[in-house]
Amino acid sequence: MDNRQAIGSWLSGPRAAAEEMGADFGYRGERLGLPEQGPGAIAPLGRRFGALFIDWSLCSLIAYGLIAGSDVTRLQNWPLALFFALSLLTVGTVGSTPGKRLLGLRVISVEGERLGIGRVLVRSLLLCLAVPALIWDRDGRGLHDRFSGAVQVRIG
Repeated sequence: MDNRQAIGSWLSGPRAAAEEMGADFGYRGERLGLPEQGPGAIAPLGRRFGALFIDWSLCSLIAYGLIAGSDVTRLQNWPLALFFALSLLTVGTVGSTPGKRLLGLRVISVEGERLGIGRVLVRSLLLCLAVPALIWDRDGRGLHDRFSGAVQVRIG
């Protein structure tokens, strides 16, 4: 084996190495019965991070302007509290936060239905902890989505 090939598989990760050896993982969302592309497919990571950035920026602006009175030292955890409330209210009612809506994403249950308030509460709490959202399965779902039985899909 060429050293460059060994370094390439190490940098690519265990999935790429397993695929080189013949393992077939399918596409993201296949195990959940979702289409490979288009509406209803697993939301791409770039769009999900973009939606998170939009939502966090919105919560930070509201906290800075309305709660902290333009005093950065008074911000504390207000953006996080607003983010939790935003996630709970918007995902629980319309299925997407403002950032997700702008980027064409929606949160649904793995059964394809709207999430109930209990699932949204669990998902929002875990999302605010950050660590569960940073650990993904092979379908690209974070632990916050797995524990709540949710999946983020494209709507457009």
